[in-house]
Amino acid sequence: MKKIEAIIKPFKLDEVKEALHEIGLQGITVIEAKGFGRQKGHTELYRGAEYVVDFLPKVKIELVLDDGLVEQAIEAIQQAAQTGRIGDGKIFVTTVEEAVRVRTGERGTAAI
Repeated sequence: MKKIEAIIKPFKLDEVKEALHEIGLQGITVIEAKGFGRQKGHTELYRGAEYVVDFLPKVKIELVLDDGLVEQAIEAIQQAAQTGRIGDGKIFVTTVEEAVRVRTGERGTAAI
C-alpha cells in the first residue's frame, strides 16, 4: 500500500477529485493548508501599505491505495492540477505499513 500526498492550488480541487473518481478511487482526505515553495509568496498593497504574503493558500489531498493504482493516481492528479504556472504543487508517495478500519477491524487493503 502507498500513501499519496498532493499539495495543489485550491481552485483545482474539484478537477482532481473528479479525475481520481474516474479511475475508481473513492476515499480522499482534504486539508486546507498554507505554504510556499519557489514562488516565495508575493507583495500586496492594502490601504496604502505594502506587505508580503509569505504563505499562499493550498489544499493538501491524502489518499491510501493499493500499489497497482499509484501510477494512475499520480497521472490523474498531475493532469488535473496542472496550470503550467509556478506554484502548481507537489506529489509525495510513501509506503504504508498497515491500515486498520476502526469500525470492523479489517486490515491491509481490505481496510482501504
